[in-house]
Amino acid sequence: MFKSFLGGIHPHDGKELAKDKPIEAMPAPAELVVPMSQHIGAPCTPVVKPGDLVRRGQLIGTSEAFMHADIHSPVSGKVIRIEERPHSGRIACLSVVIENDGADAWADGLPMNRDWKAMEDAEILEAVRSAGIVGMGGATFPAHIKLKPSKPVDILILNGAECEPYLTADYRLMVEEPEKIITGTQILARVLGVQRSVIGVEDNKPEAIRALKEAAAGTEIEVAALKTKYPQGAEKMLIKVLAGREVPAGGLPMDVGAVVQNVGTTAAVTDAVVHGLPLTERITTVSGDAIAEPKNLRVRIGTTYRDAIAFCGGFREKPDKLLAGGPMMGMAQFTEDVPVMKGSSGILALTRRVTEHGPEMNCIRCGRCVEACPMGLVPSMLSILSQRQDFAKCRDSYGVMNCVECGCCTYVCPAKRNIVQYIRRAKGWVRDEQAKARAKAAAEQAKKEAGSNE
Repeated sequence: MFKSFLGGIHPHDGKELAKDKPIEAMPAPAELVVPMSQHIGAPCTPVVKPGDLVRRGQLIGTSEAFMHADIHSPVSGKVIRIEERPHSGRIACLSVVIENDGADAWADGLPMNRDWKAMEDAEILEAVRSAGIVGMGGATFPAHIKLKPSKPVDILILNGAECEPYLTADYRLMVEEPEKIITGTQILARVLGVQRSVIGVEDNKPEAIRALKEAAAGTEIEVAALKTKYPQGAEKMLIKVLAGREVPAGGLPMDVGAVVQNVGTTAAVTDAVVHGLPLTERITTVSGDAIAEPKNLRVRIGTTYRDAIAFCGGFREKPDKLLAGGPMMGMAQFTEDVPVMKGSSGILALTRRVTEHGPEMNCIRCGRCVEACPMGLVPSMLSILSQRQDFAKCRDSYGVMNCVECGCCTYVCPAKRNIVQYIRRAKGWVRDEQAKARAKAAAEQAKKEAGSNE
């Protein structure tokens, strides 16, 4: 057994609702809403217009910005509108609305069959880039950028922990399609030039561990059983446990020679490199005590939560909260009309019995949040300072930017303080200040260059 990390908690995982439900392909709905922002970085600009006929896998959104991921049509049909629509990570986002023609006709040349071992590294990277693959565990970092680290790396870590309560999409993928994950791991390791590849899976998923070990037989890929503890699946935790390295404050995994990818992302790499398939669908868990029949769905990007929930029998009773993602790190939604996106690992509907939190009180200085924090922070002080709008002190004295927003502090707080929300507010202020500083520096540099040209 590998060593564990500092802090962490053991919340009720709720996985019994869907973990034994095999992946079920949901038919594409009559209308799909495809947001032009499904990734970290610049949003895409539509390259289609209302009235255009599109095919599945056809490029419909791109950007000239370095940090972006292309977006493709999830079905064949007709573009009927391009307009602002609800978005799970913000109020609204420019979206391409497609009327499904039911034919599901692929774009020319798709799918295909390629021998990845005969491909050049540059060809593989281009296949990943053109497929629009992002981190599918929820981070949504463009995969092709992560595969070109600016620093030497020697270890590839695959995240199969899926420690977020209720979510079982990655688990079903590991159990049902382990070969696709192993192939993707080999592809990623080849491109990165690493000698060690390890897949970390929590030890409460023995079926997934067994399936991956069988699929990895004859390769040098390791499958590691990790202690079940939240947030075991966080990048920094995985690196600490599997590589014995600690990512520095404000640093990235590549700063300690590591690259971390989600198992779903890795399977998508196999689809892109071997079959040339863009990312037009993903596996998403629809669960919670308010869902009539929790399921793990292979669902098209652009399918609304409303349609996905209806496919699961609708609500057995009125939910108190609808979440994008899990209960610890997910975001509450104000409508069922938000669409499934590349990073949509789960749709969770919970009743008041589960969500009842109680009124927020003043911090009682009990220290439970400090004990639970996997990053060694003092969440209680961060919440108090943020509440006072002393954001500079959050940054300078208490390392607010090192928070991974796992929610452990909020979960254990007896005073029912919304600690993560206070921390997010402080982090938002810090990012704004950083953006202002960058803009000021750029303006000063431009002024200096203009003066030297006179």
